[in-house]
Amino acid sequence: MRSLEASQYLIRAIDAFDRDLVIITPDFRIVAANRHAAEKWEHRLIGQICHQAIYDRDAPCDDCPAVEALRTGRPVMYSLTVNLVSGIRKGSCFPILSGSGDRIDALAMVDYDISRLTSLEQRLRRTNMFLRNILRSAVDGIIAADMSGKIIIFNEAAAEVTGYSVAEALDALYIWQIYPGEGKAAARRVMRDLRGDDYGGSGKLNRYHVDIRGKNGQRIPISLYAALIYEEGHEVASIGFFHDLRDRLRMKTELERAQVQLMQAEKMASLGKLAAGVAHQLNNPLGSITLFARLMLEEHDLPEAARDDLERILSDAERCRDTVKELLEFARQTRQQIQPQDINQALERTLFLLQNQTLFHNIRIVKVFAPDLPPVRADIQQLNHLFMNLILNAAQAMQGSGQLTIRTLFEVEAKTAVIEVGDTGPGIPPEVLPHIFEPFFTTKEEGQGTGLGLSMVYSIVENHGGRTEVDSSPESGTTFRVRLPVGGPPSKGEDSDEPSLVSCAGG
Repeated sequence: MRSLEASQYLIRAIDAFDRDLVIITPDFRIVAANRHAAEKWEHRLIGQICHQAIYDRDAPCDDCPAVEALRTGRPVMYSLTVNLVSGIRKGSCFPILSGSGDRIDALAMVDYDISRLTSLEQRLRRTNMFLRNILRSAVDGIIAADMSGKIIIFNEAAAEVTGYSVAEALDALYIWQIYPGEGKAAARRVMRDLRGDDYGGSGKLNRYHVDIRGKNGQRIPISLYAALIYEEGHEVASIGFFHDLRDRLRMKTELERAQVQLMQAEKMASLGKLAAGVAHQLNNPLGSITLFARLMLEEHDLPEAARDDLERILSDAERCRDTVKELLEFARQTRQQIQPQDINQALERTLFLLQNQTLFHNIRIVKVFAPDLPPVRADIQQLNHLFMNLILNAAQAMQGSGQLTIRTLFEVEAKTAVIEVGDTGPGIPPEVLPHIFEPFFTTKEEGQGTGLGLSMVYSIVENHGGRTEVDSSPESGTTFRVRLPVGGPPSKGEDSDEPSLVSCAGG
């Protein structure tokens, strides 16, 4: 009873088996088949020759596993990669021995249709190829890392931003290595924020601004969108999509600089109007003072002491008149005009306006001007602002005490006029030096400077086709060197219609 019951269970198990199971005799006739095979072949298998019923052949297949099992008496694994109605078949064939074990009564063949698996593999392959193309074509950088920090996805856009090749990133790069400074601490901070609720909810980061480090060590500001990847509720990886903010920040900085320059230009225009009004108010009394002083000097019986006083009055009045004239000329707003300019005279005019200020009282000014310096084609207002910024910057660096050296020379072979403005101040720290020409960068206290002075110097010189250099040390102070081509800037027309937007904004 137990044997019958066991046989029934066995038969039911064979019928429930989701693979084809067929029993054939040594002459290849099918004598039994499980339900899976019978339903597949519509119950037409029993009594049929296997290679005729299944493979539509008159003879056994060249690599028939039944022939091999009959020959060796051992099980045979097979793969019949023949495209049939039933698809590509794989399986095993093993002999069923007689009770005495001395002959093969039948063969059991168990196989399955792998066409569906092959189709799934092809679909998976196409999906993987599509995903690789997405990664390769994405404009934004894409980086994924497992929970140990090992980078497992790194696309071409990420390579372009960071400088690492895709191969070297995937081979040996960890995510913390692309963060500046203490990279591991920075990576942990990003992961902490990723798990928090402040940037889009737990497991997400939206518009998260952070700096990464390129292969060359450069800090790169990025906007990051990131997410945690889970499997069965456990974190297994993180993925980030980011874009480089350098161009955007550069454009923003240039826009802010242009806005500040425009405001400064408006201030200068207002100053010009104010100066014109002040000049009108001063010139009339100055003219009267000068006229009456000269009339009194024509008196023959004038005491000598009175004559000396009148000459001093006349001299001071004329100096005031010249100061008002120079101030008006300096603040006058006109269209930008590129014309031959005398560099030495422009420097003298700037010094004339500055040297009597309190800041310059304890500064010794040394002028070494080249007499053979040819004219430079430039806009006079921009030259005035250029020299004003450099000289004020030097005086402020010395805190009103030291030696200011202004030198001009002509490099004949390079056809370049060179202007040097040197001070005996404390010098510029090495860590600050690379940033001095950046807009809005300043080491002064709030309210003491806009951080635009040296940025404008650089911009003016560049607009005139020149170059700005700086040498600095704690021992010798700082020297700014401006090189301007005597041929002038690249031609944009003799007179530009664009108004001059630069201004004196001590940095």
